[in-house]
Amino acid sequence: MTKKVEKTVEKKLGRPVNPNSARQARLAAKAEMKENGIVIKRGRPVVEGSKNQMKLERRNELASMGLLTGKRGRPTNPTSARQKRVAELEAKRAAGTLKLGRPKKQNQDETAD
Repeated sequence: MTKKVEKTVEKKLGRPVNPNSARQARLAAKAEMKENGIVIKRGRPVVEGSKNQMKLERRNELASMGLLTGKRGRPTNPTSARQKRVAELEAKRAAGTLKLGRPKKQNQDETAD
């Protein structure tokens, strides 16, 4: 008894690729640039002398001098209800009296006393 060996041909999934297309040429050039260690820049080009570039340069100068505090947005109101709650929690944390997690379930026997 001899068994027949069947050949299995695997089908390629997706659309066929045209190796001469402009996209394939672009992808090949990009892969070659990556192999050579050339950095591929993406996004909008930088316009030297624009207001945004001036602002970024100024921000970098201030940061290097240590004049940027990093604070952004509206200042907090220490008399607001939320800030009072936060201050109380911080005081409890500092004193070590802040309990974390859910309270323990009380038994009916203990609550009846």
